[in-house]
Amino acid sequence: MSCSGYIDLQALLSAFVVAAPSPAGVGQQPLVLTSNEPTPLWKSFSNRLIGAIWGSHRNGKDIFEHRYPSALRQSSQPPPRTLARYSGDVVVRFNVSTAEEASSLAEAADTLFLDVWGFSHDWVDIRLAKTIVPSFLRLLPSSLRHKHTPLLGQRDLAQAIYDTYPVPRDQSLTPTPSAISHLRVRPLQLSRDDGDNSDTNVFFTNYQPLSVITPWLHLLASLFTTHVRLLSIGTTYEGRPIPALRIGVHPTNNDDPNPPKRKTVLITGGVHAREWISTSTVNYIAYSLITRYGKNPSTTKLLEDFDFVLVPTLNPDGYVYSWDTDRLWRKNRQRTGIRFCQGIDLDRGYGFEWDAVSTAGNPCSENFAGDSAFEAVESKRLADWAKNETERNNVEIVGFLDLHAYSQQILYPYSYSCSPTTPNQENLEELAVGLEKAIRRSSGLKYEVLAACEGNSAISSRSGEKELLPLMEGQGGSALDWFYHEMGVRYAYQIKLRDRGTYGFLLPREEIVPTGKEILAAAEAFGGFLQGVYVGQGAGKGEVEEEGVEDEEMVTTEMLAGDEGDDEGLGDDDPWVIVEDLVEEEILEEPQWDLRRRRRR
Repeated sequence: MSCSGYIDLQALLSAFVVAAPSPAGVGQQPLVLTSNEPTPLWKSFSNRLIGAIWGSHRNGKDIFEHRYPSALRQSSQPPPRTLARYSGDVVVRFNVSTAEEASSLAEAADTLFLDVWGFSHDWVDIRLAKTIVPSFLRLLPSSLRHKHTPLLGQRDLAQAIYDTYPVPRDQSLTPTPSAISHLRVRPLQLSRDDGDNSDTNVFFTNYQPLSVITPWLHLLASLFTTHVRLLSIGTTYEGRPIPALRIGVHPTNNDDPNPPKRKTVLITGGVHAREWISTSTVNYIAYSLITRYGKNPSTTKLLEDFDFVLVPTLNPDGYVYSWDTDRLWRKNRQRTGIRFCQGIDLDRGYGFEWDAVSTAGNPCSENFAGDSAFEAVESKRLADWAKNETERNNVEIVGFLDLHAYSQQILYPYSYSCSPTTPNQENLEELAVGLEKAIRRSSGLKYEVLAACEGNSAISSRSGEKELLPLMEGQGGSALDWFYHEMGVRYAYQIKLRDRGTYGFLLPREEIVPTGKEILAAAEAFGGFLQGVYVGQGAGKGEVEEEGVEDEEMVTTEMLAGDEGDDEGLGDDDPWVIVEDLVEEEILEEPQWDLRRRRRR
């Protein structure tokens, strides 16, 4: 499958396509409401902009369709190559509770080069060939032979992989039957009052390849020059740029010859190539912050107080490879000592507590850390960029969010070991709990808060005491630990996104926006906390705002229905409605439109 995507540029520019799905039926067709045609001035502007950035296409086809036609899913069945690669595999979840079980699984995965999808304190997900499952089980302790279940339900792995690739626009607004069977799709508000069009932007109806993401980032920087700049973190092993957006508004009347360092929050995604939801979520946060500036007072103030640097994919080479060749590729594409085993795990390659033992001489391992610290090119690029920013560009990185998939966890340092603890562990844990509450308030989903060393191991409570069991894989050399310890970033977290294993890395496209919304809520709570610490404003001078959250019970989606401004007044019986090309005339008539606050009545 080639690297590509499908996106409507006019909708991308204006972000005024609204889909309000109803779970009434799988085959329900949307009702289309078409507004008046955009004004000639807006059309002329958008056409010139498209031509300047991407180049025009004479026959009038969608510009992405003629460049990337093979990426669109033309049938419901996976192509032969996908079937050949994945149809013989299965993902199995093992429930772990003893040191013997954890050790045997870790040893088997390392010895047999098995693909460990994920693990928490009580389960491990492993992908392996169906044909070796019986013999594999015989190698494990007897207690594990009946403590395992297949993931993905009855779905074939190849089909689940194929379903994550883009679909044509006329299909992308219709949820897949498999997603409807597992997910509750909520209708969207037909409103633009909060300045956030992320729900309605067709860019977020599919996962997007790098060939679409990069020009999209260019477009955002070109459209919103007052508070957005495009930058490059560096180049990858294969020579690709690592694009990022810097979002923030610097004071224009500051005559101080020695101005204070610009406080900056760094958010990264796509460290592991197959974790597509992390890349989409970083893009969602970026788009929301950009378009809310000048319309949402809290966002506007946040971007005046801080810069946000967002890196959608730190691993462009691996990300492209996951689209072109192997959807489940994890590492970068760097050559190693074994010709047919390429790649280094970027999140094992940093210099703090780099693990030289667990994968030494084993480049075929999925978590190969390289032969030396910072051998992974992209890890070195990010570290060099961060040091250069702080040493030469008057920047202070005060917050770090590293997005991954999956398991719904918020992890704080340290990752390499649970001893020693961090000096400000209590503050880290309290803030993490606040971020979890922000997520729960947004979507009703619960994220687990743990030290990263605990989130990456199994925990037994059989004796009534907390007991750390053997790690599934070494955790030294992580970005989380390096930014916290070496760069002095006091508030650093790794967030593992949806879900808890129903889909794993193959999260349906219908989950892109819900995941983006809940992590945006966490990012805004994070920013509010930092305002309290560094600016003296925000949520209670360093406390995350918590009103409306019940500590003692789980907040469900049903409890939140009607509470969120985006969904007010809509019920489950609302039909699908698509509003196309709805352009506000006031954008052209009112020069200060982006600085006006719209109040919801």
